[in-house]
Amino acid sequence: MFVPKNLKYFVFIWLTSLSGCGLDEVKDFFGKEKKPMINIDIQNKEQAINLFPKSVSEIQEGVAQAIELAQKNLDEIKNIEDEKRNFENTARALDIALEKFSAISSPVNILQMVTTDDKVREACSEAITQLDNFAVDILLDVELYKAFKNYVDINSKKEDLNDEQKYYLVESIKDFERSGLNLPSEELEEVKKLKKQIAKLSLDFSTNIAKDQSKIEVGCDELAGLNEEFISNLKKSDEGKFILGCDYPTYFEVTQNCSVESTRKALYLIMNRRAYPQNIKILEEIIDLRDDLASKLNFESYAAIDLDPQMAKKPKISEKFLLDLSKKVQNKAKKEITTLKENLPEGVVLTADGKIQPWDLSYVKNQYKKKSFDIDEREIAKYFPMEKAVQGIFDIYQQFFGLKFKISDVKNAWHEDVQLIEVYQKDNNELRGYIFLDLYPRKNKFSHACMCDVVSCVKYKDSKTGEVVKRPAVIVVIANFPKSTKTKPSLLKHDDVVTFFHEFGHAMHGVLGRTQMTSFAGTNTKTDFVEVPSQMLEEWMWDKDILQKISSHYQTGESLSADLIEKKLKLKKIDHGGYFVSRQVTLSLISLDCFKKGKNKDTDKIIRDLYLKFDVGIRFEPKTHFQTSFGHLTDYAAKYYSYMWSKVFALDLFDYVKKYGLLNYEVGKRLIDEVLGKGGSEDPDKLLIKFLGREPNQEAFLKDIGV
Repeated sequence: MFVPKNLKYFVFIWLTSLSGCGLDEVKDFFGKEKKPMINIDIQNKEQAINLFPKSVSEIQEGVAQAIELAQKNLDEIKNIEDEKRNFENTARALDIALEKFSAISSPVNILQMVTTDDKVREACSEAITQLDNFAVDILLDVELYKAFKNYVDINSKKEDLNDEQKYYLVESIKDFERSGLNLPSEELEEVKKLKKQIAKLSLDFSTNIAKDQSKIEVGCDELAGLNEEFISNLKKSDEGKFILGCDYPTYFEVTQNCSVESTRKALYLIMNRRAYPQNIKILEEIIDLRDDLASKLNFESYAAIDLDPQMAKKPKISEKFLLDLSKKVQNKAKKEITTLKENLPEGVVLTADGKIQPWDLSYVKNQYKKKSFDIDEREIAKYFPMEKAVQGIFDIYQQFFGLKFKISDVKNAWHEDVQLIEVYQKDNNELRGYIFLDLYPRKNKFSHACMCDVVSCVKYKDSKTGEVVKRPAVIVVIANFPKSTKTKPSLLKHDDVVTFFHEFGHAMHGVLGRTQMTSFAGTNTKTDFVEVPSQMLEEWMWDKDILQKISSHYQTGESLSADLIEKKLKLKKIDHGGYFVSRQVTLSLISLDCFKKGKNKDTDKIIRDLYLKFDVGIRFEPKTHFQTSFGHLTDYAAKYYSYMWSKVFALDLFDYVKKYGLLNYEVGKRLIDEVLGKGGSEDPDKLLIKFLGREPNQEAFLKDIGV
C-alpha cells in the first residue's frame, strides 16, 4: 500500500495527501534554534532522524511556526510584479514550497500512525487538523491562482521551457481549476468549508480504526490447530483466558489454522466490525459532503472529480475495465471455490444453500494446500527468517538497480524497532536516499503495510548559483511482521515476503526518482499508476531462481526445494487467481459506488448488493460492516480500482523484464531511466509504450492468474 503524497495534485487532494506548502525559515525543525530555512537537502542520517518530532511541544511549536512562515513564503510569491514573473520565482518557488512543507506535515502524519504515546498521537491529530485547515485556506487562495495563471498565460510563453516544465504548468492549472479556484468568491468559500469538514471527518475515520482494540478471549481448547509457540506468546486475561486481537499476524494465524469454528467466527466478526458503529456515520457523512463538493465544482459526482486527473479519466472507463475483468475471471473463480467445497476439512459444513462461511474460507484453503499440495505455510515460513530474507531482498534490489545499502540501527527514532537504510548509487557512491523501516506490530500502530514519502528525490539546475541540485529522498516503510521470540527468530510467511518486496518497491520508486520538479518526483504519479512499479517488483518473489536465492531454513540453511516452489507457483493461480481478482473487483466497485452521484447512501446495502451480484460461492455475512475499517474509502476514495488497473500493467512489464533477466542491471538501469526515474513527469501511457515498444495488454496478467 502506498500512502499518497501527490504534491502535483496538492491543491486538489490535500485531504488525502501527506504534502503541503513551504517555508523560508524555521526552528531546527522542531528544536530551539532558528535556521534560514527548513532543511530538505538531507545529507546525513541525523538530519533525516531530526525530521520527526519527539514530543507534544515539538509538534505544536513546529506546526504553528510552519503555518506562519508558509503564509509569509506564499505571500512573497503572490506579491511579485507580474512583468517580473518567471518559472523560477513563481512555478519552481511554489513547487519547492510544497516540498518544504511536506517535511513538516509528512512526519506528523507518519508519527500519528506509529507512535505508542496516546498524548503524542492526539497532538498529531490536532496538528493534522490545523494543517488541513491551513492548506484549504491558503491553497484555495484566488490571488495565488491568479498570480500563477498570469505567469502561465503571458510570461511562460517568453521562456524556453523544457517538456517537464511545460507539463508542470499545464497540470497545475488543471489542478487549480479542478479545485474550484475559477469559481465566484461565495461559491469558493463554500468549497473551502466543505473541504475542511471532509478533512476533519477523514482524520476521525482513520483515528478510530487505529484506536480500535477489539479482541476476543478464548480457552485453551478453543485454540486447537494452532502451534504451541504461537499460543505461548499470547497474552492472557485476568481470568486466565487467551486474548486474540485484530493485528494481522494473529488474525491470519487463527483464521488459517484454528480448527475451532467458533474461534474463527468470533475473530472474523470483530475484525470486520472494527470502528463500528462510529465510522458508519462518519463515512456516510463524508460521502454526502463529497457529493456536495462535486456539485459545487460542477462535476457529476465525487468519483468524476477523483478520476479526472487519473489514467482512467472517467468512472465509466474504470467501471467498464472492472466489469470486463469480472467476466473473464468469473468461471475460474467459481471453479476454485467448487474445488474447495469438494475438499472440506473435518468440522467444516456448508450453508443450507451450499456456500462456504466467510470465516471458514482461509481455513478451508489452507487445509486444501496441505492435503492436495503437501504445503503448510507455517513450514514454508521456516525458510524465511526475517534477517536472512530481508538481506536477500536487499541483495536483489542492489544488484538489479546498481545500488549499495548501508543498514544501521537508529537512536532517537519514534521506536526502538526502527532501522535505517542509507541508499547509494554503486557506480559513483552518490547518496540517493534514506529509508526508515518500522516492521513489527504494537499497540495502536497502523495495522497494514505501507510506504510513506517524506522528502522527494530531485535533480535540477539552480538558476541563481548555476549548480546542479541533487536531493536525496527520505522514506518510511511500515509493516506488521511477527517478532522474534526467545527460542525462534522472526519467520516470514511467503505472503509476508511478497508484501515486504512490494512496499520496498515503492521505496525504490521514491529513491530512484530524478525529476526536476518535486511534484513529479518518484511516487508522485497518477494514483492508478503508482502501484505499477511495486506490483511489478513483487513478482520477483514468485520466480523459482529468486526464491531459491533468498530462502534459507532457519535451522538447516537449506533453500526451498524446486518441487516445493513448483507447488507454490501452481497454488498462486488459486491464491491470486479468479476468486482473488473477483474480490478485488467487488471492492473496487464498492469504492466507485460510494462516490457516484447521490447522497444518503446506505453503505451496508452497497456492499451487500455487490457481494451478492458477484457471488462465487462464499456466504455474505450481514452482521459485518467492514467498510468502517476500509481506510481506502477516505484516502483512495473512488480510486481503489487502481490496484487491479495497475496490476495489468505490472504483469506486462514483469513479463518483458523477465525475458532479459531479473538480475540484469542493464535492464534495471533502463527501467530507472524510462519509468521509475520519470515519476509523474510524463503521461504513464507514454512511459509504458516507450519501455515496452508497443501498447500494453492484458495477456501476461490473464496468463498469470490462470485464465
